[in-house]
Amino acid sequence: MASIAGRTRAQAPGKLARRWLYLIHRWIGIASCILFAMWFISGLVMIYVPYPSLTLAERLAGAEPIDWRQVAEPPPAGVEGPPQTLELEMRDGVPVWRMTDWDGTRLSLSAAPGTTMAEADGDYAARVASRFAQGAKVSTVEPLERDQWTVAGGFNRHRPLWKVSFGDEAGTQLYVSSTTGAVVQDTTRSERFWNWLGSVPHWIYPTVLRQNNEAWRQAVLWLSGPGIAAAVTGIWIGILRTRLRERRFKGGRMTPYHGWMLWHHVAGLAGGFFLLAWIFSGWLSVDPGRLFASAGPDEQAMYSYSAGRPMPPLDLQRLGSVAQGARLVRFSGEAGQWRVSLYDGAGTRRVLALPGLDPPPDARRAIEQAARGLVPDGALVRSDWLTRQDAYYYGVAGPPRLPVLRLRFDDPAATWLYIDPQSGEIARNMTRRDRIYRWLFDLLHRWDFNALNTHRPARDIVLWVFSIFGIVTSVSGIWVGWKRLTHKPRQRAT
Repeated sequence: MASIAGRTRAQAPGKLARRWLYLIHRWIGIASCILFAMWFISGLVMIYVPYPSLTLAERLAGAEPIDWRQVAEPPPAGVEGPPQTLELEMRDGVPVWRMTDWDGTRLSLSAAPGTTMAEADGDYAARVASRFAQGAKVSTVEPLERDQWTVAGGFNRHRPLWKVSFGDEAGTQLYVSSTTGAVVQDTTRSERFWNWLGSVPHWIYPTVLRQNNEAWRQAVLWLSGPGIAAAVTGIWIGILRTRLRERRFKGGRMTPYHGWMLWHHVAGLAGGFFLLAWIFSGWLSVDPGRLFASAGPDEQAMYSYSAGRPMPPLDLQRLGSVAQGARLVRFSGEAGQWRVSLYDGAGTRRVLALPGLDPPPDARRAIEQAARGLVPDGALVRSDWLTRQDAYYYGVAGPPRLPVLRLRFDDPAATWLYIDPQSGEIARNMTRRDRIYRWLFDLLHRWDFNALNTHRPARDIVLWVFSIFGIVTSVSGIWVGWKRLTHKPRQRAT
């Protein structure tokens, strides 16, 4: 009798732990399965319809070719030296210099003597948007501070905005900045519809929440966190309730469940680890605890690298003769090598060296030497010339700009710099934390292996297969949970 009592006491903690395991999964799972179903379905939509954004290619396609006959004013200078960014483009028929200084000051100055830039009012917005849309007829113009498609912080410097709607078949809407006067966002009716089914629910992105970044971040943390608990406990229970060899369930079955519970069990086992990877990486998307926050080169180091030498004199007449058809001109002085990048309406870039406007010479050694100043607490230990994307410098929708120079340093943060060898611009800066985050978030959330990225159907198939497992797990969990909540216990006969 004593031995039986001893075994009972020994088993009690195990039974209690298992009971809590089931309770946690049941009650957190009832709520989280609704979120899981939403995330899986919206994620499939996002594969094909990303969140609206005005890409550089779209911006160039709608921009005016620079009218070089008007360009006569030299580019503005920074307060204490060359500015951080300097561009030339058209603004409502007038060429303008756009400059950002190192103190954050932004200026737009006319490049045509005796001309003034029109105020970015409603009439201006309608005129610029119509020209951008190849002469399409404007139906309405309205001012706004933000809406669902301009809620991100990147639009703050352009607020208030002008939303210009067209009566075209696509239902196009363009957003014009009140500060720069440029088109900064575009959407179509199809994009808006599909994003209400895709990015908005997937990112928990309604305007009322997303306009407060910290509130939105906390919402993502506290919604996805319990989901991790539901996934972990579900996998654990699924394994415990599976008998592959001995002591099979009635009829030789590996699972004791039937009906919807059978679907929930099998789909959960098949796609459980994939579901866990998705919800865990989604939780990491807002970087809880700022574990993966990393600082790049400090401002002084960037200034020395980008503006260490004064910009040479610019021959505007000669530039105009070699840059016919250009819609955007960018100047850069990285690694002490001043360059001008010319972009046409098709998005093609041509880089020339200043002051002669000749094809740029090989600047690899100059870049390597100058880049050492960007990582003062480490030495350059390896320099690679990449003609193909690697595991950290890659694109999902298409390959990034190549070739690229990859520089590795032995500083405490183990910094890698990817630098455009033609312009000297830093294309990507990655520390050890960034590279870890690439695997824990990007890989687990988007499954962006290069082998899958370059074979789009293969990546789509992988995402669809495991999403279907996740949807079946979630929907069956919703049904089982609903039955549990609405179940009325039988009354005992008296």
